[in-house]
Amino acid sequence: RSEEPTEVNEKVYQDDMVFENRIQPNDRVNIMVYNQSGPGELTAMISSSSRGTPTGGTVPDETTGLLVTRDGTVDLPLVGSVKIEGYTQDEAAKYLMKAYGKYIRTPYVTVEIMNQRIFLIGEVNTPGVVQVTNGTMNLIEAIARSGDLTDYAERRGILIIRGDLRNPDVSTIDLTQMSAIKITSLYLKPNDIVYVQPRASKGRQLAFDEIAPPFQLVASMLEPFVSITYLANAWKD
Repeated sequence: RSEEPTEVNEKVYQDDMVFENRIQPNDRVNIMVYNQSGPGELTAMISSSSRGTPTGGTVPDETTGLLVTRDGTVDLPLVGSVKIEGYTQDEAAKYLMKAYGKYIRTPYVTVEIMNQRIFLIGEVNTPGVVQVTNGTMNLIEAIARSGDLTDYAERRGILIIRGDLRNPDVSTIDLTQMSAIKITSLYLKPNDIVYVQPRASKGRQLAFDEIAPPFQLVASMLEPFVSITYLANAWKD
């Protein structure tokens, strides 16, 4: 289905541009703690990444890093259970540096949210999960990573589904007109679902593909009888 593109005001657009993901329960985070052993020298002391970080934009292993519990905490060496829910990556790193400062003279901490991802389904060449590696991602980049749209994609009715799936916030994007692109926002947020709807012509093509084989079978079965009748009539003439 095609609908009017969702119009986004300037304030919402600016907020989307500067959006930073915040740590939520069930996120996986990679936390690295370093000690400054000398001028310009850092020694890794604690690492929560058990299997390394993803490369090339692929989806990370589901067991990589630490799982943030339902109460928003992670259990770390020395400092114990620490609540980091609601913090951005930078805010969590600064908070943990203060916590580790009680045990390490000059700590340096990095925090990375491992499962920042977008879900692409529908009329794209490679539907699936797209890893957000740069903190933010726009719709064009997500489509490019999925191998572009198929020939049957409805470019006037791309849906972005965000938030609670029982009461989601759904936006419609029209990529066929610059005037429609200017009034909306192409910025995506982690856990967004991008659904590229099929054009109506795909439904007609699928219906034809379903009914064509029986007719072809009947035609092939009747072909010998048609040929015999034709030859018989020709012989009489």
